[in-house]
Amino acid sequence: MTSPTAPQRVCFELRVKPEMLGEYLARHTPVRAEMLAEIAASGRRNYSLFLGEGGRLIGYYETDDDAAAQAYLAASEVATRWEAEMAPFFVDLDGRPDQAATTLTEIFHLHDQLTASVTDHESDAS
Repeated sequence: MTSPTAPQRVCFELRVKPEMLGEYLARHTPVRAEMLAEIAASGRRNYSLFLGEGGRLIGYYETDDDAAAQAYLAASEVATRWEAEMAPFFVDLDGRPDQAATTLTEIFHLHDQLTASVTDHESDAS
């Protein structure tokens, strides 16, 4: 649902172990400055995490090239150390959290549909 010039919107899901929620939250208030810098340097922006019942964690970020952002973080010593520290917090995780999270499929984006609607109406008027 993205155009070539639009950023890639990435949404993912993980599950935090309920007994570790307090410590997980503490590690994110705030996240270490060096890790924040690596996330930004990777090209990820507008990054948010949302916590739901039972430890359900939803993450969202935008990037111009998700494969390049993932490769950058995979090669980063800072990110590797952070992900190793975060891995024990998650349920049924096979690998690094940033690489093993379940990616969700975008099915609706308001701007994309409004833009398509305007384009369709302009075509109909021709």
